[in-house]
Amino acid sequence: MFKALVVEKAEDGSTHAAVTELSLDRLPEAEVTVAVEYSTVNYKDGLCIGPGGGLVRNYPHIPGIDFAGTVVDSTDERYAPGDKVVLTGWRVGEAHWGGYSQRARVKADWLVPLPEGLNTRQAMAVGTAGFTAMLAVMALEDHGLTPDKGEVLVTGAAGGVGSVATAILANLGYQVAAVTGRPETSDYLMSLGATRIVAREEINETVKRPLEAETWAGCVDAVGGPMLARVLGQMKYGASVAAVGLAGGAGLPATVVPFLLRGVNLLGIDSVMQPYANRVRAWERVARDLPMDKLEAMVQPATLSDLPQLGADILKGQVKGRVVVDING
Repeated sequence: MFKALVVEKAEDGSTHAAVTELSLDRLPEAEVTVAVEYSTVNYKDGLCIGPGGGLVRNYPHIPGIDFAGTVVDSTDERYAPGDKVVLTGWRVGEAHWGGYSQRARVKADWLVPLPEGLNTRQAMAVGTAGFTAMLAVMALEDHGLTPDKGEVLVTGAAGGVGSVATAILANLGYQVAAVTGRPETSDYLMSLGATRIVAREEINETVKRPLEAETWAGCVDAVGGPMLARVLGQMKYGASVAAVGLAGGAGLPATVVPFLLRGVNLLGIDSVMQPYANRVRAWERVARDLPMDKLEAMVQPATLSDLPQLGADILKGQVKGRVVVDING
């Protein structure tokens, strides 16, 4: 038997999540069984714990879109019992049972080896949010961003992706301008390496002018919506925005003028279906370029029983930094 957070759906469409004991034969068929040690809480997790958000098709369901742990059984030659592994993406925790469980059974193709220099707890302090942040930084670098080009903007900076992006960029020598709507997080963001704080209200209103002063050398945008539209008109010539989220809405009330007159690039960042080689590259960069002391400063510990409340909190924008869930705690 093992414990898991199981979400049930009632006839009236409401959902209820509770820690439940299950037997191993309930796990889906796949090549690798993992003893899960840690997971995290992401915005998608909040949806899957609560209303479903169109992500969960079948109930009962075990959420948790990422996890780290130790292989206990494998029919795939790439993994053997005792191997430390990390999983993010592949719709695990959405279409497939996920990491809020002491045991998970998944396809071998979905796993990557735990990178040298990280333990399983640190890997989940990074989690999908940090992995996505690293993909965004890599994409900006691949499109020519270097520290001498100027300030880099991070929107939604106090959230999971924004926190890790701020810490990585600062560690790489960039000047980071962190956007937040929560003034009380300013000290936290400065401790991660932000060089200045930009109040959300300064930048989240659409303006009629398609171009403003060239201000930012790059941007990691976790907000989308009107803020992203505004930021596009403030980018320096040839600069890029890595779009990683839609906390401010899925719409984009923008014009094509920044693309045509300034050669601005809008780079879409997807972590779910990312190819294996780039996953390994990103995790290796995380182990090298994310300061572990800064990572620890972001962490809020939790256990399985805390997840229903945390799922509700993250949907309201009330979770700061990274939640690390001790699955056996």
